[in-house]
Amino acid sequence: MAEMLKKGAKVISKKGVNYLLGNDGKPQVFKPWLGDSFSFLYDCIMMKFIFPKKFGGNMGKHLDILCRELKDVHGKRVLELATGSGSAVNFLHADNSYTGTDISPGLLTKAVNRFRSVGFDQAEFYVTDAECLPFEDASFDVCICILSLNFFDDLYKVLKEVKRVITTCSVFICAVPVPERNTLGSTIRGKIHSEEELMKIFSENGFTFERIPCENGSLLYFRAHKV
Repeated sequence: MAEMLKKGAKVISKKGVNYLLGNDGKPQVFKPWLGDSFSFLYDCIMMKFIFPKKFGGNMGKHLDILCRELKDVHGKRVLELATGSGSAVNFLHADNSYTGTDISPGLLTKAVNRFRSVGFDQAEFYVTDAECLPFEDASFDVCICILSLNFFDDLYKVLKEVKRVITTCSVFICAVPVPERNTLGSTIRGKIHSEEELMKIFSENGFTFERIPCENGSLLYFRAHKV
């Protein structure tokens, strides 16, 4: 899948993770919200702390919702923003061509192992910022972003990049906490937008916006189509 890279983009690969090289010839480095030295705790933190105590939701229900939403996605070129430790193996069919991105090499290393263990033959992983994706225009049919949209500094830049790298009428599927569903009153990190604000932002960036009808704590599930 290296042909999807922008012309002139250079990478080196270590343990299945691709690192983009900067102008100085060195791998680009980012600062993850959870330091790489703690990446081995990520799944435990999500399961035992973030979901029940921050989101007031259920991880099993979360995966069921995504399984239903992506059940008909087969043989597609799928891009994931903020792959994390590779939870997409729980709801994405292995016959898809998958490209995972994240700013954490530690989490991507975990994702590589998870994807390999379930038989994904076409899966690549890149350490990169969602605001500046290293891929050619119209390289993907589906984009997903699960529980990470609130961590992007500039959502407008991210959506501009997503619109550029997906094909016409492609779908962007997302799950994100919203304040109006936060009945626990918990503090959730990042830039939290309401559903109304998200609808406006997506519309301003050339996407339709459709809520997926389901309830799971503070999480909003939605799909957006490039128009």
